[in-house]
Amino acid sequence: MLKKLYRLVAAVMIPCVMLAGVPLTAQAAMVSTEQAMVTAAGDADRERVTAFFSRDDVQTSLQAQGVSASDAIARVQALSDAEVAQLADRVDQAPAGAGVVGVLFTVFLILLVTDIMGLTKVFPFTRSIR
Repeated sequence: MLKKLYRLVAAVMIPCVMLAGVPLTAQAAMVSTEQAMVTAAGDADRERVTAFFSRDDVQTSLQAQGVSASDAIARVQALSDAEVAQLADRVDQAPAGAGVVGVLFTVFLILLVTDIMGLTKVFPFTRSIR
């Protein structure tokens, strides 16, 4: 019985010892300037949109539509870089105070779609497809 246990332990230990000497590999790649700039631009766009939603007039408009400003800011943080860039462009193109309705409508649509997809629960009148 003891001899069978030794054989079992040896059968397990031999592959373990042999594989312990195999070096682990790592992969690395060069990051181009364009890729680094896209990341930096994405962060700048995200900050610009977050600052827009932090304004008092935007927060009152959001609350008038039933969306809290903190939920909107959290949603902006969850958006992809392309979506944030598109939203930042709309914020930049809007004249002072005149394009707020369009931006708020865009945010409302984004929140509505994510509610329907089941990713969030902001609006009580939506049902998740999940």
